[in-house]
Amino acid sequence: MNANLSLTHLILQASALAQIVLLLLVVASVLSWAVILGKRALLSRTVKEASQFEERFWSGGNLADLYEAVRRDDDTRGSAAIFKAGYEEFARQQTTGRADPDDVLAAVQRQMRVTQTRELEKLEGGLATLATIGSTSPYVGLFGTVWGIMSAFISIGNVKQASLATVAPGIAEALIATAMGLFAAIPAVIAYNFFTRGVEKLDTRFQVFADELTGIIERGLRGGKH
Repeated sequence: MNANLSLTHLILQASALAQIVLLLLVVASVLSWAVILGKRALLSRTVKEASQFEERFWSGGNLADLYEAVRRDDDTRGSAAIFKAGYEEFARQQTTGRADPDDVLAAVQRQMRVTQTRELEKLEGGLATLATIGSTSPYVGLFGTVWGIMSAFISIGNVKQASLATVAPGIAEALIATAMGLFAAIPAVIAYNFFTRGVEKLDTRFQVFADELTGIIERGLRGGKH
């Protein structure tokens, strides 16, 4: 390969604006992958912990004992956090002596809904960054490409005889920006769609669990025992 057309040489010889565009795209790509790796770990951990907790929940043990185990955990999330919030609100309603089961259930459901929303906000953190990188990186790369091609044609106009050797470096420099824009955007878009589906599944799972817990509490209230 011609040394003048090597990737490193083209980047080093690029204009200041083109280098700034490439630097921005590199930073966007690194940020995107940092979010992707962190989000993947968080979702995997949340799904695993939800499965473990729900297995304990449905094992037939006493809810008070399960609550004590959850309360001692300083890092509850997902289904465990929703259960903790719901059970604590139920216990608080019991201590106030409120007799109307509908009021008690409404308070418990409200508290679990607030906790579920907070859990989803944690899971959705970083998705906006992926969406922004995925949607803007191609255009940033396109801007670098247009600028590079424009500079190449200006350079051609300043020489008496244009040849492929004269045109190639400028065009190649311009196309690097397009390639870098796609390199930053494609993983971000794929990851955004994948994680969005994952968060939606967890949202449904949390809602089903909250409904089941509400049913258990309601049966206890209507039956006069828990």
